[in-house]
Amino acid sequence: MGLLDRVKQNQTVPPGGAGNGPATATLPGATPYTPQTSIPVAQPAAPAPAAPTSLSQAAAAARQVGGDLSPAFTAAKVQIHAKLIEKFADEIDSSNKPGVREKIVELAEEYFRSTAMTMTKNDKERLVESVLDDVLGLGPLEALLADPNITEIMANHPKQIYVEKSGEPILSSVTFESERQMRQVIDRIVSLVGRRVDESTPICDARLKDGSRVNVVIPPIALKGPALTIRKFSKEKWGPADIVNRFRSSSPEIMTFLRACVRARLNILVSGGTGSGKTTLLNILSSFIPENERLITCEDAAELQLQQPHWIQLESRPPNVEGKGAVPIRELVKSCLRMRPDRIIVGECRGGEALDMLQAMNTGHDGSMSTLHANNPRECLVRLETLVLQAGQDLPSRAIRETISSAIHLIVQQSRLRGGVRRIVSVAEVTGMSKDGEVMTQELFTFKQIGVSPEGKAVGFHTALGALPMRAEHLRAEGEEIADSLFAPVRQPSPDKLY
Repeated sequence: MGLLDRVKQNQTVPPGGAGNGPATATLPGATPYTPQTSIPVAQPAAPAPAAPTSLSQAAAAARQVGGDLSPAFTAAKVQIHAKLIEKFADEIDSSNKPGVREKIVELAEEYFRSTAMTMTKNDKERLVESVLDDVLGLGPLEALLADPNITEIMANHPKQIYVEKSGEPILSSVTFESERQMRQVIDRIVSLVGRRVDESTPICDARLKDGSRVNVVIPPIALKGPALTIRKFSKEKWGPADIVNRFRSSSPEIMTFLRACVRARLNILVSGGTGSGKTTLLNILSSFIPENERLITCEDAAELQLQQPHWIQLESRPPNVEGKGAVPIRELVKSCLRMRPDRIIVGECRGGEALDMLQAMNTGHDGSMSTLHANNPRECLVRLETLVLQAGQDLPSRAIRETISSAIHLIVQQSRLRGGVRRIVSVAEVTGMSKDGEVMTQELFTFKQIGVSPEGKAVGFHTALGALPMRAEHLRAEGEEIADSLFAPVRQPSPDKLY
């Protein structure tokens, strides 16, 4: 069994990993959704193996103690890598992976002849791939990035990497060889997007070529060594059918209503905690926007994956070494107002840009959307008010709340529940201001959690609450026919129908 085979074997999915089974329920009369202190370490302590007589035996012994590379295997890798740089430094073309691989194979054969070491074909292939990943890729992370079941990679330090599978974190057997190798991988990631990370700027947000979001923290901020977190983006483009039928994150009724709201140009905020699926839901909602509309997105790290052809993507920029040249997201929002957008999508509101977004929503850019970190729709409004205050305009509280009540039409709350399942747990509309100066909301849909499955996952069902939306007439005027039966509460289904 080869090294990568052992790695994949150790990366097991916990029981119940397929807890989100498919469903085929659709709303009667609605268009069905069809496809459109002690820190654990990755390797437990084990007695040192006897000195191997060949490199093949060294690799096998290494795999038996948890996947760590033996000194002989590491020495071979280091020597081949060094020879590659020495002989072909000027000829290495990152776009020509087969050519680089051929040179590594040639150097590996030369190394084995000179050292009289033997190696099986499979182990030789693993060694070549390992060197290739170090030269052109992200080293040991390449195996994790290639696994479609992994949604997040969390390297707490070089010898401890967790991965998220089916919503649950699992300690991986993959590790970096050293802190130096991890720093090289980090530098390669941030340099791809023109950013830097060092002692003067020890925190950095970046992205991979496929759009996966990356956060890096290094000493002196990170006390135990560099920390790297990668939020992977699925190569598969998910649509409304996946959210409803595959992952059960939404009911057909909720998705039908949200589609009508997007097409009727209501302003929508997607609220939720970290890793709850806000960006994924925002991508799904944007798929309902007509293709003839001009969209402009503003993000700190570009991660939205819109499908519309008429789309301009803007990304903020940090300051350079001299502390100049920064372009914050607030400047992007102001700039895009002069670019004739039909809709503005702010990837995430984190500061004063919230005021500019609200003003845009109130000045002819209906149908705009954004995300925000909050635990429920009520807290979402409170936090939005706090972010507006960060703009430094010294506005009175009542003026801010009036702006919010007129600009925001709908709040969609996304949550990550027990066991890692992600659900739309509330859909609430903003109905205006009370006499006391409070922003009022009306909840239309909710997810009622009933219990926990034997696999440890939260189970429940979606239901409407019986209230008709205040903007029902507006939806019909925009050509979106929504039946009143859509908002009728449903009875709690039998245990086998919960999800």
